[in-house]
Amino acid sequence: MLDCVRIIAGTFRSRSLQAPAGLSTRPTSDRLRETIFNVLAARIDGAAFLDLYAGSGAVGLEALSRGAAHVTFVEKAPSALTVLRVNLARLGLTSGFNIQSCGVGAFLRRPQTAPAAFDLVFLDPPYDADQEYASTLGLLGGAAAGCLAPGALLLAEHRRKDHLADHYGSLQRTRLLQQGDASLSFYAAGAFVQGTTSGLSS
Repeated sequence: MLDCVRIIAGTFRSRSLQAPAGLSTRPTSDRLRETIFNVLAARIDGAAFLDLYAGSGAVGLEALSRGAAHVTFVEKAPSALTVLRVNLARLGLTSGFNIQSCGVGAFLRRPQTAPAAFDLVFLDPPYDADQEYASTLGLLGGAAAGCLAPGALLLAEHRRKDHLADHYGSLQRTRLLQQGDASLSFYAAGAFVQGTTSGLSS
């Protein structure tokens, strides 16, 4: 495991993070995270953030650094969970987050003991598990839509050559950004049902 990722801005600016060894977990690059949080700047303060396929936790930790009120990390790989806990410890974080050590589908299908209301959701499945995009976005636009706050925004990181659908149930893609070999698809919760979509841009 190597220190190859850093927090870009906020409370923990420039602090380094560990990333799991190997290719099964692929941390979002510093440059792409900077793009993500430039877009989210007006929404991140006080937000409830859901980091799906969290890996090292780099995206969720960036959200905490920039003022998110709470982050839920969902990750099932033991090696990634170990690194995630190391990163939380090295930043001295003991509150403001929880870790769900299970698959994303299992988490989203799990009955909630209290209503969750995530304002922002980020998902970045392993690139070789591209079927996860349709299943996860389908759940968030359908059976698991109740875990989203009104006006929630979802971001999916994917390969540029992989094309996601414009809508999944009640989710409607509102923006597409491309950077190198990666793309970011932004989805608005409830937009497709309400007919309040906006044009795609890159």
